[in-house]
Amino acid sequence: MQGTTPSQPAAYAPTDRTVPTRAPDRASYDRELVHSILDEAYVCHLGFVRDGAPVVLPTLYARVGERLYVHGSTGSRPLRAAGQADPGLPVCLTVTHVDGLVLARSAFHHSINYRSVVVHGVAHDVTDPEEKRQALDALVDHVVPGRSADSRPASKKELAATAVLRLDLDEVSAKLRTGGVNDEPEDLGLPHWAGVVPVRKTYGTPIADPDLAAGTELPDYLRAR
Repeated sequence: MQGTTPSQPAAYAPTDRTVPTRAPDRASYDRELVHSILDEAYVCHLGFVRDGAPVVLPTLYARVGERLYVHGSTGSRPLRAAGQADPGLPVCLTVTHVDGLVLARSAFHHSINYRSVVVHGVAHDVTDPEEKRQALDALVDHVVPGRSADSRPASKKELAATAVLRLDLDEVSAKLRTGGVNDEPEDLGLPHWAGVVPVRKTYGTPIADPDLAAGTELPDYLRAR
């Protein structure tokens, strides 16, 4: 994924929607931190309003510079809505990593260590064919870097059945919780184990498709995972 450029400010500007009302000291608007959180995850949750009711959908996404791309079927609700709406579809997109389980002596102070990003904005349907192809390549490479060059490109029929949303990174914030237990002083002597259980992402050994063409070997970009 692309990072920042020298012309970009180091931080996003806070807005009324990106300043949390709870634990605002955990919020960050650092551009590189936001990008790192987005680039490490695979699934985002896309929220929007349909027929007066909130809808939140999990979906794959990719970051290209200061834009996020989300793909789906041309028949899906948000993709249809973005194509019909003028000037687009107001959305809220979120990404979260769980880094640890914080087990306190009291039930009240149990928590998790996490990194999250919230993006507010208006999503637009990508109609330019070249931008659409680049966005779909970015989505594939976001899951497995280098994979788009090692797979058959989408056909015209497949492109016609696939819609892509574009969301600019303008109104953005990150929020993090790190560290250990925050128990009350009077609870420190209680006979309950307290501490942090780290949560880490790991990859298993790739399992080859049974119909793999003869002589096809595991690519280097999978060996390195």
